[in-house]
Amino acid sequence: MDKKAWVVSADMGYGHQRAAYPLKDIAYDRIVNANSDKSLSEKEKKVWQKTRAYYDFISTINDIPLIGPLIFKIYYYFQDITPMYPLKDESKPSLSVKYLHRRIRKGFCRSLINHLKEKNLPLITTFYIPAIAADYYGFKNIYCVVTDTDINRVWVPKNPENSNITYLAPCSSAYKRLLSYGVGRDKIIITGFPLPKENIGGKKSPVTRKALARRIKNLDPNKKFTKHHEESIKRELGKYYQPRKKPGCVTITFSVGGAGAQKKLGVDILRSFKRKLLKKEVRLFLVAGTRMDLKQFFLERIKDEGLSNVLGESLFLICELSKKDYFKKFNEVINETDILWTKPSELSFYSALGIPIIMTPPIGAHEYRNKRWLLNIGAGIEQEENLRFSEWLDDLLEEGFLARKAWLGYLNAPRMGTYNIERILFNH
Repeated sequence: MDKKAWVVSADMGYGHQRAAYPLKDIAYDRIVNANSDKSLSEKEKKVWQKTRAYYDFISTINDIPLIGPLIFKIYYYFQDITPMYPLKDESKPSLSVKYLHRRIRKGFCRSLINHLKEKNLPLITTFYIPAIAADYYGFKNIYCVVTDTDINRVWVPKNPENSNITYLAPCSSAYKRLLSYGVGRDKIIITGFPLPKENIGGKKSPVTRKALARRIKNLDPNKKFTKHHEESIKRELGKYYQPRKKPGCVTITFSVGGAGAQKKLGVDILRSFKRKLLKKEVRLFLVAGTRMDLKQFFLERIKDEGLSNVLGESLFLICELSKKDYFKKFNEVINETDILWTKPSELSFYSALGIPIIMTPPIGAHEYRNKRWLLNIGAGIEQEENLRFSEWLDDLLEEGFLARKAWLGYLNAPRMGTYNIERILFNH
């Protein structure tokens, strides 16, 4: 692709960079990281470093006895998203909006924006701060990818009626929220979340359909779901669906968030599936992202549980040195995955690939909204509260329950976000 744009993200967990990665084909030179790029001044980098450290602290704070939950409640108050109904005008700037505007007015993000002004290209960002800063400093062609199903008022400038930002919404709930914040209808486009092309394969989704055909067989060994919907499945998946093919071993991917807050749950899952892993009756991918400390933590627990011998056979540990390599590897694993076990983060949108989502407890208001969205479209399920995960999964597979979740995610969640975004930016 010859046409290029500035693609800007932020290193705040994995979500915003995961949304930017599928847009790498249109990125001029590189995907610019708003809080660590080489173009930033040292002063600006230090401000971002403090913000990232605070984010990581908050993500794990509930583990601190007594004061942890209290501090999180205070944080949650400022990050909260008001109920959607009754519908109302929420365009009045919040304290967070005013604070951000004041920081930008004093020079925050100036070095980044000066760098972007060196070449006249459209700007697409997966984090709100670069979009709002670019708008303040006079950029005209700005697109902001919304990375959750619902968002806080801080995503929208102080005076949205005068803004040049076009918002690319992943779903209708985000669209309606932006309207309530005062963004004009002509400045919001529902595109869907930008999913990786390597998990889709083109406009007819051949990679998605092939993976889903295999997945449905694995998740419905007794054909409890399939026997009622086989004609629809055949019609949609075509040559990829082979009714006579026997189901294979179920593959579970457990993904830990960027702050590592769910690592203890990963150990609980490991213990619950120990017998099945030893017998190679299930495959488990533990995803540590780019956290080498987390990789070491899991390796030690794997050794303690006597599972070292099946590492690389039925048990796999995913950890890479860079976010780019991690996203690439994760997307490869997703094509093999039957069940994605994660918090309802931006990975909620991966349900569009026909993957059922088992949700860990949400962290933050946006994840509670993502959870509700997944439940509403029928693609997600809350994890069982007790730790007998292996027995619980047996019941879900016996009834074909997760095959139904996979199918509903494929049908109901938007999948073509990356292609839609490219088309909108370059009118093709």
